[in-house]
Amino acid sequence: MSNLLKLGLPKGSLQESTFHLFAKAGYKISSTSRSYFPSIDDAEMKPMLIRAQEMSRYVEDGVLDVGITGRDWVRENGSKVQEVAELIYAKVGLKPVRWVLAVPANSDIKGPKDLQGKRIATELVNVSKEYLKKNGVTANVEFSWGATEAKPPELADAIIEVTETGSSLRANNLIILETVLESSTVVIVNETAWKDAWKRKKIENMVLLLKGALAAQEKVGLKMNVPRKNLDAVMKVLPALNSPTIAEMYNKDWVDVDTVVDEHIVREIVPKLKDAGAEGIVEYPLNKVIP
Repeated sequence: MSNLLKLGLPKGSLQESTFHLFAKAGYKISSTSRSYFPSIDDAEMKPMLIRAQEMSRYVEDGVLDVGITGRDWVRENGSKVQEVAELIYAKVGLKPVRWVLAVPANSDIKGPKDLQGKRIATELVNVSKEYLKKNGVTANVEFSWGATEAKPPELADAIIEVTETGSSLRANNLIILETVLESSTVVIVNETAWKDAWKRKKIENMVLLLKGALAAQEKVGLKMNVPRKNLDAVMKVLPALNSPTIAEMYNKDWVDVDTVVDEHIVREIVPKLKDAGAEGIVEYPLNKVIP
């Protein structure tokens, strides 16, 4: 096997957030709007942009060694691939997405049992059929080429659609009745590539850096100067699970405290750190946090 990793990157809604994640992980990827073959600053990788819906089929067939896609599409395609990592990020946030059953706000459909004989529009046809079968319902499931949320009530009685925030559904006067499937972004490989020692190590190293970049997105570093006499008071303010680095300064009456905290608590603890005696408090961004 040659020392070249064929990498599938998702084209479409996940593309921008994936490129950003790779940049945080230390990989520089650039692409023109018309190109399906972006460049990457790693001569041992050959990236290609593929729609997330198709990714698992190309990985399974060996056209790609490894790909990044949604677990929903792996299940939809029934692809025999190996999942090697879960990366919790989506188009706009760091959380899984949901495929939901949604209907017009004034619909008589109140739950899955009411779908009997109805018309359902969705991109996730096979999973939707499994969902209906599980509920003992027979309905007409139609593949939707897009703008699914605009189809009820004229073109469909209900939809099964992916959502992160639900804002598009609400804008089209739709209400969510039930979650059909929750899905995360995953890294998948084919069995042949995974058995190749060089490719496996290359993939594992890439995943390590991507996970580190994700872990850093909700955290920041804090540095501060603290009079030694106030150190205990400052330590009580910092989260109990953190283990900050404490370094002696040239003036032995002071110490330097350096730690990593969740970004959402910074606005709460910085004033408390100041009151506890910390000075010169600096907040700085992180690219990667490797456990």
